[in-house]
Amino acid sequence: MSAAPFLALLRELSTTYQAFTTYSAVHIRTLGLTPSQFDIIATLGNTAGMPFKELGEKTLITKGTLTGVVDRLHDKGLVQRIGCPTDGRSQLVQLTDAGHALFAQCFPAHLDYIGQALNQLSASEMQTLTDHLARLRLTFTLPTEES
Repeated sequence: MSAAPFLALLRELSTTYQAFTTYSAVHIRTLGLTPSQFDIIATLGNTAGMPFKELGEKTLITKGTLTGVVDRLHDKGLVQRIGCPTDGRSQLVQLTDAGHALFAQCFPAHLDYIGQALNQLSASEMQTLTDHLARLRLTFTLPTEES
């Protein structure tokens, strides 16, 4: 039985993602954060906060881990929970003043760090990769019942 022709693509996709997360995590740890904590800070930055459900959907953090990460950020004084004005059953997670200050310092610094690697690619290469990755993502997007 021959190997499926897409196995090489799956291997490259997986190892590229692993290389990116490893590269990114090195810098994030120098900021005194874990990758999950940085993900939450970056997601909440420039927002008025969001419910746990939305925060979970917009981050790479599983639902079971999200509460613990938010708890640790709360203990550091970087986020707060407030009652959701439109739904009394849920809470909004939002950055505190200290969280906003950290976001303003660490997010641009991390973009610069990531840029050191990605700026090795030409603008044309970046656009081609973006287009190919978008096309790949679409192959995994299931059609809706309305389609």
